[in-house]
Amino acid sequence: MTVSLVLACLWAVAANLLAMLPSRDNHWRRAYALIVLGVPVLGLVAWQHGPWLGLIVLAAGMSVLRWPVIYLGRWLRRQWGQGRAR
Repeated sequence: MTVSLVLACLWAVAANLLAMLPSRDNHWRRAYALIVLGVPVLGLVAWQHGPWLGLIVLAAGMSVLRWPVIYLGRWLRRQWGQGRAR
């Protein structure tokens, strides 16, 4: 197993552990940290193993961090709708 896949697996384990921990503040700070750490790992996986495995790792990361993806989709839909109405 290559270093990039080991890092991707460690990222997934860390994301799941962080999701299980209780917190008094919102989880967005943890989500942003996971995004910042996950993007270079995703790039490394795609670089070493090709785009198909990169897409699989991207889908796995998006399933863990689904709310930031949902909010991004809503924001993009709003932006696209405003631009189209002009």
